Amino acid sequence: MSDRVFIVTGAARGIGFACARRLLEDGYKVVLADSDQSNGRKAISELGVGDDKAVFVECDVAEKLEVHNLIAAALANYGRIDGLINNAGIALKGGSLDLSEADFDRVLAVNLRGAFLVSKAVAQYMVQEIEGRDDRSRLTERPYSIINMSSINDTVAIPDYLAYTVSKGGLLQMTRAMALELAPYGIRVNAIGPGSVKTDMLSGVAGDALEKIHSRTPLGRIALPDEVAGVASFLAGEDSSYITGQCIYVDGGRLALNYTMPPQALLEDI
Repeated sequence: MSDRVFIVTGAARGIGFACARRLLEDGYKVVLADSDQSNGRKAISELGVGDDKAVFVECDVAEKLEVHNLIAAALANYGRIDGLINNAGIALKGGSLDLSEADFDRVLAVNLRGAFLVSKAVAQYMVQEIEGRDDRSRLTERPYSIINMSSINDTVAIPDYLAYTVSKGGLLQMTRAMALELAPYGIRVNAIGPGSVKTDMLSGVAGDALEKIHSRTPLGRIALPDEVAGVASFLAGEDSSYITGQCIYVDGGRLALNYTMPPQALLEDI
């Protein structure tokens, strides 16, 4: 994989950073993109690799010009793009009665429009490369993969996070539509749907709130970012070469559950 290049958006922290680190471990070169320049620089420093392996590019994925610059930077540094993990996302609280139009627009701009803009730019590059080959029948020689970071909330809803839920539902449908559109080129498009993951957002959760999360998760714990990154590694590589248009849910069994689980302490007594 030493010559393959992946872009990871929202890569400064959390799941995005874990995905970038895992891809590096797998032998890919990685372009880390994030709107947070300070944490993006820290991420590169923490990875401890040179520019020949990973670079950081400041990018607000909701801005078309910045996406254009991201693609240009990836090509300038490594000369090719083989894959994308659309991980950039935000969540702003509010339901239909109190969510402002500005907050609704901002969440969809990052989570859905941003994923569309980056996917479109990357897909256009990939198709151009494929169409430029002499023998298009040998598509598997250079497999391409686009991975969207969705959520279990593309299926179940959170009433006071309306915009986030809507954005993830849209992202799942975009994954399916793009998978069908790009399949003739051998470009695979899939999604990952995490449940509760131990990121900065959940790092301070404790007590009753933590127990509530455990009660709705059959495996009885919060996932680690590396567990999501492992699925991203699978979807990026050749072992998933016949998988497209799918969403793999990394949720500890949550979507399969139609009732809450008793606290772990009680389970031990059963």
